[in-house]
Amino acid sequence: MRYFFQVLAFLLMNSSLTAQQDRPNILFIMSDDHAYQAISAYDNKLLETPHIDRIAEEGMLFSNASVTNSICAPSRATILTGKFSHINGKVDNIFPFDTAQVTFPQLFQKAGYQTAMFGKLHFGNNPKGFDDFLILPGQGHYINPKFIGKEKDTIITGYVTDIITDLTINWLEEKRDETKPFMMMYLHKAPHRAWWPSPEKFAEFYGKEFPEPETLFDDYSNRSSAAVSAEMNILKHMHLMQDNKVYPETIKAMGDLVSDITYTGEDRGVRKARAVTFNRPFNRANPSQKKQYAKTLDKISADFKANWATMDDKAKTRWKYQRYMQDYLATISSVDDNVGRVLDYLDENNLRDNTLVVYTSDQGFYLGEHGWYDKRFIYNESFKTPLLIRWPNKITAGITSDEMVQNLDFAQTFLEVAGISAPDDMQGESLMPLLEENTAAWTRDVVYYHYYEYPSVHMVKRHYGIVSKEYKLVHYYYDIDEWEFFDRKADPKELNNVYHDPAYQELIKKMKIKLKDVRKKYKDSDELSEKFIY
Repeated sequence: MRYFFQVLAFLLMNSSLTAQQDRPNILFIMSDDHAYQAISAYDNKLLETPHIDRIAEEGMLFSNASVTNSICAPSRATILTGKFSHINGKVDNIFPFDTAQVTFPQLFQKAGYQTAMFGKLHFGNNPKGFDDFLILPGQGHYINPKFIGKEKDTIITGYVTDIITDLTINWLEEKRDETKPFMMMYLHKAPHRAWWPSPEKFAEFYGKEFPEPETLFDDYSNRSSAAVSAEMNILKHMHLMQDNKVYPETIKAMGDLVSDITYTGEDRGVRKARAVTFNRPFNRANPSQKKQYAKTLDKISADFKANWATMDDKAKTRWKYQRYMQDYLATISSVDDNVGRVLDYLDENNLRDNTLVVYTSDQGFYLGEHGWYDKRFIYNESFKTPLLIRWPNKITAGITSDEMVQNLDFAQTFLEVAGISAPDDMQGESLMPLLEENTAAWTRDVVYYHYYEYPSVHMVKRHYGIVSKEYKLVHYYYDIDEWEFFDRKADPKELNNVYHDPAYQELIKKMKIKLKDVRKKYKDSDELSEKFIY
């Protein structure tokens, strides 16, 4: 009889262990400000990203994925909580996150998952729900970055994209508990401004020429005044030193320092400005690293010195655009290489089949469209974000979904995948019906967006709106009261605001009713917005 109970106990223990191991792993990969236009699975005009593309080729690509608030920290708070900014408190990079909010990693940890985070979180220095983490403080640095750890802080010599990947693979190799499933957040700093590539990519991409967007010289006619007053124009607001990486002494000798004054918003109507200093990332480099970078920096300044004075404004815009693309795309090339390293590790260590892999960005980014860089607006390049998901034997390889999904949905999706109950107050919807190609079970027809950070850097007006596959309705408020309405099918570049067009009036009335209903559903209101005014 004793032997019978010993065998029974052994079988139960192994059954429990098998159940633990059968639960899927989650690998969440996120970059910072990675435009969908710079992923070749979406569009290969600018860059080939073969490793990121693998996730789409072996899984699903979402063509209408978006964010709820296109700015770094609020996007990350929405991802972690599955709640809109006005609920979790992180409406912008200034207002504090409500630390009483439950995050999905806490639920994974409680359910027996091993959890880890490496890279850029961007708010808070002690993320809840992680067994292990090393995160960049705030924005972090591209070169020789400091990391905040659960046990101790450290500075690691090297290039940040490579280092974050080294940390991730090292954890999988040395710290992973093979008796438990894992939930790993692998979070890149790149390609965030000021777009510092590794020395090798810096040299490789300098001098390459990239196609200009059709709207590079947009005059913002027939748009709201918000588009006209925004401060993210490549010619006027992109910095020659910090962004284009021209030596300060070269600029000074040319007498052109205007673009290296940046405005940081307004304080009670008083304009605040500061001078931009030359590349803080470069200043962190050691002598050997500076020597590697100097080869390309010397060429940039020589080119600037030889040509800048003879250029008109259009030529200057084109020069700055090419410098921007060279560095921005070079940083993404490193991200792609490193994503490939992690995917190879999964393949080579029998982790591929039972790991759901997600690649996304915390928002989109302007790559010269409308003459802009940066994000913040509800216009497509900022509002839309890349989303690619692979889960072998669960997701059909190479399929696409055009349903309206958001970063709001990640938490509930991951929880359902892992068999963990989601809290009732989460506001997203699990993507599982779409991953299983059951589109009939997906009922969302519009998504909601709300941007708050004004007055502040880039001076993009506060606005909210709803977006369907066909239309976009936007209301700008706070210091203006203006509306925009776009026909997304007829006007994919969003150049023609038809809000006052008689042909659209009945449709606009219906969309305004829909907007009111959606705001009520998500518990947002004009009264609540007052709470988040500086």
